[in-house]
Amino acid sequence: MRRLQLIIIVCIAFIGTSAAQPKVTAEKVGDKIEFRVDGNLFTSYILSEFEKYPFFFPVNGPSKASVTSMRNANYPHHSSLFFGCDRVNGGNWWQEGLERGQIISLRADILETGAAKAVVENECIWRRPGADAPIKDKRKITVSAPSADKFQIDFDIVMEMLEDVTIEKTNHSLFSGRVDPDLAVVNGGTMINAEGDSGEKGTFGKRSAWMDYSGKRMGKTEGIAILQHPSNEWFPAPWFTRDYGFFSPTPMYWPENGEKTQLKKGEQIKLRYRVIVHSGDYSEANISGEFEKYKEE
Repeated sequence: MRRLQLIIIVCIAFIGTSAAQPKVTAEKVGDKIEFRVDGNLFTSYILSEFEKYPFFFPVNGPSKASVTSMRNANYPHHSSLFFGCDRVNGGNWWQEGLERGQIISLRADILETGAAKAVVENECIWRRPGADAPIKDKRKITVSAPSADKFQIDFDIVMEMLEDVTIEKTNHSLFSGRVDPDLAVVNGGTMINAEGDSGEKGTFGKRSAWMDYSGKRMGKTEGIAILQHPSNEWFPAPWFTRDYGFFSPTPMYWPENGEKTQLKKGEQIKLRYRVIVHSGDYSEANISGEFEKYKEE
């Protein structure tokens, strides 16, 4: 009888643990891949041939509203959560205008779906009319939900130089996020880095392992953090920040050698970022603790 009771208790515990583990799925829907957590849309990875580059939108927080925003009249080149770069060998893979340069998805394969995480591999080419492609990249996107109030995107990218590449000094570079206006500092939100510096004045141009943006809406506080992995080239990259709701770890605005970043043909740049979308502010979400875990991975 005792053995039977023990088996029942173990089975109940296992069922409870399984039920608590969110199910994360990835599904191709037209020109995008939808990531869902327990059936609810978390984010879509948009791969349209009519867009400047692949990007994530929406990026829904626990409130089920997006913590990022899609463009506006002043900054139409800010597409939610994205990766791109301006001033590469005379081209532009950041601002509007496909003729100036476009990051085109060649393939996007779903590697895992339906369990604790969903994984997608995406290969892209950087093209523009009348010029050779300077870069191709391979991205691994892993979406998970560590808890009911914390969702996560791991964005790992390997950039391969197809020719000698020169990137002129530019603030328009690499992994970037444009937050929803409700979270922006100008509307009462908080932008803070790993050292506790806050706002554009305190964080602009400073090297830091991570940055968090949070604010209150619909009576609740939620936010988004971008973490740089210590294995990254240029770690920790300085941040280009704006109180109106933009943040990006961008070494290209502070080149280590002069006014240019120069990369050789065949050279590979490996970059890893973790995006954490969370309830509460950076302290309640324990972003510093999350970074300590991330750096060991």
